Amino acid sequence: MKRLAAIFATLLPLALLAAAFLYLRPAPTPSVRPIAGMVDRIVVEKSARRMTLWQDGTEVRAYRIALGFSPEGDKFEQGDGRTPEGIFRINRRNDQSAYHLSLGLDYPQSQHRARAKAAGVSPGGDIMIHGQPNTLPESVVLKTDWTAGCIAVSNAEIREIWQVTGPETLVEIRP
Repeated sequence: MKRLAAIFATLLPLALLAAAFLYLRPAPTPSVRPIAGMVDRIVVEKSARRMTLWQDGTEVRAYRIALGFSPEGDKFEQGDGRTPEGIFRINRRNDQSAYHLSLGLDYPQSQHRARAKAAGVSPGGDIMIHGQPNTLPESVVLKTDWTAGCIAVSNAEIREIWQVTGPETLVEIRP
């Protein structure tokens, strides 16, 4: 009987530990299937604060975004806080940016320069898709519209976008 009690005393804590592991551990986070290959188009819907990645006519990923601090309307001049609208292409990549990775857009284009010149202002430039400021901890994501006209996502999201976009990827920014 003493032997049976000793075995029980040894196995009971193990059984409780196993039960705790099975029933008390946090639920696993659902995994998101990686994007296979490169995307051919990015669509930004400013009013919905949404950016989608497209591949062969199929939406493969969507993200919540932050825009310029004054996002209504098309960008007109440097410092207006607006995110431009229109059709652009990714034309540069910067892994040493002040923000976690950045993909540059070919803004301003000739029509933006001409419009700004006629008004006697600068059209601005350096419009990017990027992550959060490098001065913030990795887990912090600024939720409001805070950029100077860029499109911001989380650091994890920009790492994914960085991997599946190349030079000349089409970026359509809608109102």
